[in-house]
Amino acid sequence: MTEVTFDGPTAETQARRGVALLPTLERYALVCLLAAIIVLFSILPSTADTFLTTANVRNVIAQESVIAILALAALVPLVALQFDVSVGAVLCAVTIVIATLTTKHGWGVGPALLAGVLVGAAFGVVSGLVVSYGGTNSFIITLGMSTLIVGLVSLYSHDQTIVGVPGSMLSFGNGLWLGIPKPTWLLIVCALGVEYVLRFTVYGRQLVQIGSNASSARLVGIRVKRMLFTVFVVAGALAAVAGALQLARTGSASPQLGPGLTLNAIAACFLGSTTIRPGQFNVPGTIVGVFFVAVMVNGLTLAGAADWVEPTFNGAAVVIAVTLSAILARRRGGTASVF
Repeated sequence: MTEVTFDGPTAETQARRGVALLPTLERYALVCLLAAIIVLFSILPSTADTFLTTANVRNVIAQESVIAILALAALVPLVALQFDVSVGAVLCAVTIVIATLTTKHGWGVGPALLAGVLVGAAFGVVSGLVVSYGGTNSFIITLGMSTLIVGLVSLYSHDQTIVGVPGSMLSFGNGLWLGIPKPTWLLIVCALGVEYVLRFTVYGRQLVQIGSNASSARLVGIRVKRMLFTVFVVAGALAAVAGALQLARTGSASPQLGPGLTLNAIAACFLGSTTIRPGQFNVPGTIVGVFFVAVMVNGLTLAGAADWVEPTFNGAAVVIAVTLSAILARRRGGTASVF
């Protein structure tokens, strides 16, 4: 009789398995890295006593809810390969509007919030009209809009911080529901809403198609100009929601606040395009991107890092995220970059 031996999988089989694992590793690499960072700061002597405390965790997820909603605002145009770098300025303007209406003109919280969202959407209308029907570059136009809004805010507020917002807003911004910060619940609602629209509606699928190839989308009957117009309106409205939440969190409206948050929001979008659904701008990945940066900065701060660490890390995150998204796009024969 011939003896048959089994020496295990061949090199070819092992190679195939390795190749098959690559997509999974690629999809969840950032998630695993986030988990590793959490573990690291949880056991690091300088941060172990404070990093995973209930107070610190709640503070991080509540404060980053503002950035996450702002990132969702930037995400919607990016799906169609359009930049909106005015989202931070819109956030700032909306905080000033709502604070002024409630503290100086006696408006109720509800009407003031509605007015703030309408103001944000109005800024989006202006950007959308110029970009979509004027055939102009979205980055340049929204950069100009950002500068314009900052100037208008400075003129209106005289560069003075507005304080004294109603207690009901502060109660929401700093309160808990079922042990979770109320701002986080608002983030969950916004994230689920954007995810549903982008993945499960005709509107969302058309945006993806425009982002993949605007010319072919036009040929199959998609009204590209109108669709592009709407993404800026949606971005403005979501940025307004983030502004209202920021005001509820801090209780004050600062004219210098918003523009600096734009970079954080866009960094999260590009980081998000490297995970969950690599090569695509997506909602779950964007949320992971927000908290990846937030957890790293929070851990470094608790460890006693200098003030220069946060802007340096944020800038590095943008560079790395954009580079990785471009590499992933080329590997898939598509494009995830708006440049």
